[in-house]
Amino acid sequence: MDALLSLLFSSEEEELYMLDRMAYFMFLMAACTFITLLFENVPYGRYATSKYGFPVNARFAWFVQELPALLLPMCLLLWTSSSKTSLLPNQLLIAMYFLHYVQRACIYPFLIRGGKPTPFASFALAFVFCCYNGFMQIRYLSHYAEYPAYWVTHPCFLIGSVLWFVGWFINVQSDHILRNLRKPGETGYKVPKGGMFEYVSGANFLGEITEWAGFTLAGHSVHSAAFAIFTAVVLTSRAVAHHKWYLAKFEDYPKSRKVLIPFLF
Repeated sequence: MDALLSLLFSSEEEELYMLDRMAYFMFLMAACTFITLLFENVPYGRYATSKYGFPVNARFAWFVQELPALLLPMCLLLWTSSSKTSLLPNQLLIAMYFLHYVQRACIYPFLIRGGKPTPFASFALAFVFCCYNGFMQIRYLSHYAEYPAYWVTHPCFLIGSVLWFVGWFINVQSDHILRNLRKPGETGYKVPKGGMFEYVSGANFLGEITEWAGFTLAGHSVHSAAFAIFTAVVLTSRAVAHHKWYLAKFEDYPKSRKVLIPFLF
C-alpha cells in the first residue's frame, strides 16, 4: 500500500498538504450540507423517499456503508509505514476511532430490528464519506500527527477523552433504548424513554456529537475538527426534525424535553 501512496503523492509533504486540503473541503461540505438541510431532511429512516433511488435493506446498508471507515484504516495501519503508531497519544486516539466504528459497522447493523430501507443515494453518499473520512483521520494520526510527550496528561487530552467516552456511552445506550421500544410483534413508533431521552429527543445524536467533539479536543487537529463539525451539522438537523415529528405525532409528548441540549435547546 505504500507503493500506491507513493504513486499518488510525490512526497510526504505533498500527502500532508492533501490531507489538510481534505479537511478544509470537509468544512466546505459541512457549510453546503447545513444550507441544504434547511430545506430537506436527510433522506433515510422515517424520512426515506423513493426520489433518492431504489431502497436498500437497512441492515445491509448500515453494514456496507460503514465498513470502509473500519477496513480502509486497518489497511493503512497494517500495510503502510505508520511511523507514529508507536506513540501513546496517537495510539489512544486511533483506539477511540476504532472503538466507535467497530460498534457502528460490526455490531449496530446486526442489532437493527426491522428498520426502513435506505434510499440508494443516501447509502452511496455515506459509503463515499466513510472512505474519505476514514483515510483522512487514520492516515494523519498514524503517519503525521505529532504530540508532545506530556500530551496524554494535558487538560485538553484528558477532558476530550472523557467527553469522547461519555458521548460513546450515551450513543450506545440510546441505540439500545430505541431498539427495544417495541415488544415482539408490535409495530409503529413509540416515545423513547430512559437515559438521555428523558431530557432530549435526539439522545443518540447528542451522544455521537459529544464523541467527536471530545475526539477533536483530544486530537487537536483540523482533520478531527472538520469531522466533528460535519457530524454536528448533519445530526443536529436530524435531531430538530425528530423533535418536530414527535411533537406532531404524539399529543402527550413531554413538553419539557428539548431537542439536543438538556434544558437549553
